[in-house]
Amino acid sequence: MEVSVRELKARLSAYLRRVQHGEEVVVTNRGMPIGRIVPVTPEREVTEADTVRALRRLPWIRAGSGGRPLGAADPLRVLPGEKTLSDIVLEERG
Repeated sequence: MEVSVRELKARLSAYLRRVQHGEEVVVTNRGMPIGRIVPVTPEREVTEADTVRALRRLPWIRAGSGGRPLGAADPLRVLPGEKTLSDIVLEERG
């Protein structure tokens, strides 16, 4: 249903009752739509389990085993006097 701004201002309560009963109201100004009043959809609490299920459905997500990461098979050795990446980052941050 469409209603002008003037009509909406004059009968706001009546239009809000219609929205409350599931109807959508498009507000117009000089015949051009400028807004929409829609019923509120009931919000459902999102649980941690819901979030985990949603993440597992994503093709680029792999579930972990729950253990600690193994690390690199052949880690680089930092020689005495060499800066580590964390040292460089800390210097850049100042």
